[in-house]
Amino acid sequence: MKKIILLCFFCFSGIGLAYAQSQVNADSIAYQLQRKKINNMLDMRKQRFGQYQQSLNDHTGIFGLQTKSDIRRSNDILMDIVKTDDNIYKELKILLEYRAFQQRQIQTHSKEAESLSLGFMSTINKLRQQNIALKASAQKAIQQKENSQRIYIIVIVLMLASILFLISKKSKVKV
Repeated sequence: MKKIILLCFFCFSGIGLAYAQSQVNADSIAYQLQRKKINNMLDMRKQRFGQYQQSLNDHTGIFGLQTKSDIRRSNDILMDIVKTDDNIYKELKILLEYRAFQQRQIQTHSKEAESLSLGFMSTINKLRQQNIALKASAQKAIQQKENSQRIYIIVIVLMLASILFLISKKSKVKV
């Protein structure tokens, strides 16, 4: 009986572990994709900043001065960098929220696994106690059966002895 209970315990633990593992794999893939997206955005920002540096050095005006179009182009590139930074912040916020969600989920799964294992342990202990109680009651029943058999045997022996005594007394009276 103990083997069956332990087998069931390990089966349920294995199923729970497999489910948690598949969930963690899916979560980590989504997390990695989000990180890759942010890294791509950072690379794009780096390229735009290089373009901004280049536009600051461009002087297409008379006597090597910057023109309004040079300054506008630099400002446009700078605005693109700012927009990219805003998008990066948004994506980082999503990534951090996702990480916090993963941590909460892992804590929840660990608490569930702990409560399951505690439940299994309490069930096993309860079944052990019932097993001990059943063994004790079975032993008591066997003891009572043996005692009642002894009493029956003593009563039968006494009845046979009294019958024999009466038969022997009756046969002595006739003689």
